[in-house]
Amino acid sequence: MTGREPGRPALGWIRLLLGGLAVVAIGVALSQLQDARRGVTTETMTAEGTPMTVFRPVERMATAPVVVIAHGFAGSQQLMQPFAVTLARAGYIAVTFDFAGHGANPMPLSGSISREDGATRRLVDETARVVDRAKGLGDGRLALLGHSMATDIIVRVVQSRADVGATVAVSMFSPALTATSPRNLLVIAGEWEGGLRREALRAVALVSAPASPEPGVTYGDIAGGTARRAAVSPRAEHVGVLYNEASLREALAWLDASFGRSATRAPDLDGRGVWILLLLAGVVLLAWPLSALLPRVASPPVGAGLGWRRIALPLVLPALLTPILLRFVPTNFLPVIVGDYLAVHFAAYGALTALCIAFRQRGRDRPRSTVSRGRLAAGTLALMLFALVALVWPVHSFVTAFVPAGHRLPLFAATLAGTLIYFLADEWLTRGEGAARGAFLVSKLAFLVSLGLAVALDFQRLFFLLIIVPVIVLFFLVYGLFSAWAFRRSGHPFMAGIANAFAFAWAIAATFPLVAR
Repeated sequence: MTGREPGRPALGWIRLLLGGLAVVAIGVALSQLQDARRGVTTETMTAEGTPMTVFRPVERMATAPVVVIAHGFAGSQQLMQPFAVTLARAGYIAVTFDFAGHGANPMPLSGSISREDGATRRLVDETARVVDRAKGLGDGRLALLGHSMATDIIVRVVQSRADVGATVAVSMFSPALTATSPRNLLVIAGEWEGGLRREALRAVALVSAPASPEPGVTYGDIAGGTARRAAVSPRAEHVGVLYNEASLREALAWLDASFGRSATRAPDLDGRGVWILLLLAGVVLLAWPLSALLPRVASPPVGAGLGWRRIALPLVLPALLTPILLRFVPTNFLPVIVGDYLAVHFAAYGALTALCIAFRQRGRDRPRSTVSRGRLAAGTLALMLFALVALVWPVHSFVTAFVPAGHRLPLFAATLAGTLIYFLADEWLTRGEGAARGAFLVSKLAFLVSLGLAVALDFQRLFFLLIIVPVIVLFFLVYGLFSAWAFRRSGHPFMAGIANAFAFAWAIAATFPLVAR
């Protein structure tokens, strides 16, 4: 095998150059990320089974407040490390933890997620236990910081105790918020979180403030505990807000003001966000030259090969029928929030797509193709290993929990059954000689529209799917590139189809919250 294609010798040099640049980018990013905890020591402990990590400054302070940091839905304590590291470097004791059903916490989340006396009550109780365990690590002063789902949890925890001096709510939504509690509340929202930016200003307007409060202005008396402030982090969405330096700077300044601490030097912020992006960009860039090493599987290339006129039916019909059919089918058979529905949606959508393909291809003469099953298996295995080493390990190490614990492996197997049906059918539909250009992107858009219809038909049960849509879009983009490069080299759509199904099932099993059915 060679990285050069016949008649295009310069392409080999381009691949070599880009591969070298990708390796350099990955090396620089990993070096910076390994340095992310500079100046901080960590210690693991538990609070009645809840996994916790304690971040302390290397130079121990005589007195230090404790900040308990809570992650959002489908997150983990790794996701909150930028805040924990930044605060620890500034002299705080920061404590992160995994909620029940999330990350490394082996306990499933119990109670209905739509009832305040259900899962919300369980999470409030769990957070209170973590706070009690963490408070003794410092000098008695205490603050809480939460993201997304956790903002409602920490607001309720603060309202039940009088020892919390400040609260930081990132991407906040909480019906429990009042004009008098929590005390000294900072609300941070990303610039691209329109509804949550409005919610942040509403929270400020509840106190004695102008009818139209401005972001970046503190209202109320911070010494008296009545202060509120809304801050907007530029160019940030629901996840990026956690890595935005403006978010970190605002949180640190707010806690310093609440506890009467004066900074002796410029804040040493955790800047891992840019290095994570550089690492992921390097991995995606490296995948292109490496794809030249994949074996040739089918000659000529195989696939449905449908043009735009013939592909319309299999693009549109599954997108419309799947959410309608599943509206009447029980899909809560797995111990995971909305993950079981998503797996069934994949399976049903893929099955309908396969039926549409069979209908469109009936009676058509297709050219014979020589296919090597051994090469197909070897290439598929290579793609999966690349994803595990180049994506799963860095994401798990520096972003969020991304390796399924042992108790999640049955969930991975069940989810894989659904994703396999979808990705095999979708890859076959959008590949092949004569296939409509851009069909792959249109098919992914149709799938997202189908998920949107499903949420509209059953909003109360499936609204959590809206939170993960940006992540699904990112997966489609990254693995779509891998898919295109793999097919161009191998000539067979099933290589990427199997690898992509593996990746999606892995992500669902590793990140979706586990519940007690």
